[in-house]
Amino acid sequence: MIVLKPREAMPQLNLNTLDGPWSLQDQNPENFTLMVFYRGLHCPVCKGYMQELQKLKSEFAERGVTIIGGSSDTQERAQQAKDEWELPDLQIAYDLSVEDARALGLHRSAGRGKTSIGIEEPAEFSEPGLFMVRADGTLYWSNISTMPFARPHFREILGAIDFALKVDYPARGELS
Repeated sequence: MIVLKPREAMPQLNLNTLDGPWSLQDQNPENFTLMVFYRGLHCPVCKGYMQELQKLKSEFAERGVTIIGGSSDTQERAQQAKDEWELPDLQIAYDLSVEDARALGLHRSAGRGKTSIGIEEPAEFSEPGLFMVRADGTLYWSNISTMPFARPHFREILGAIDFALKVDYPARGELS
């Protein structure tokens, strides 16, 4: 499994979004690009997580942070999530490939039938991951999980961004 290191260049990442093609290398944020990968439409924890991100999107924008969410869901399931979860302002990527998931170091799972909300899991899907990428394309911070639970809280991330920008806090975790 690949482990991305802070302060190193992120891999080339080209995603399909509900709004058209998206490339990490083409992003030009004031401070950061925040990439939030979720499990998919079948995940009730993801729904609440992405709804919280939707609520705080403007606060991220005030800090010079652009946002994209995404999953390995099909375009149809991604659109259903965007609509049913009420995420009108979030750019949502779909069809995250196995190769891209591996390049990011995301864990993968096999589907196990219907979830607690009665939606069938895909045959395979990626587990959650969050990546904050500097404007220069290097990784600043990441959080990768094998489970849908206990993800970083977006309000805490906003506070961390404020601190990092105020004191020019360096990316950490760069040693092998």
